[in-house]
Amino acid sequence: MTRRELIDWGLALPGAYEDYPFDTVADGSCWTALRHRGNRRCFAFIYERGDVLFVNLKCEPMQGEFWRQVYASWVTPGYHMNKTHWVSAAIGPDTDYDALRQMLRESHALTAPRKKR
Repeated sequence: MTRRELIDWGLALPGAYEDYPFDTVADGSCWTALRHRGNRRCFAFIYERGDVLFVNLKCEPMQGEFWRQVYASWVTPGYHMNKTHWVSAAIGPDTDYDALRQMLRESHALTAPRKKR
């Protein structure tokens, strides 16, 4: 999977947009943030470390622990993030793309704008 494919997965979710909060040039070395239009909250950070593509995703604490145990070969505590509420997923040969897509959807739902009463 390429960086662009991963970004496109996120952009397919309702109200999502791509941002580069830490860089002025959108090249391969920068961090890409996927955000909600309604509240600007981030639900994914996509970046590269070495030659490996990673995505940080928001999660419920128990869900994050589950993912880290079940997918220990590619899911770790969030890099540069709160280790309780974020996980980092390495994109590589061990990655279960169905599980990754589910993690992305759950992160999107957790950070979605609140419904007005």
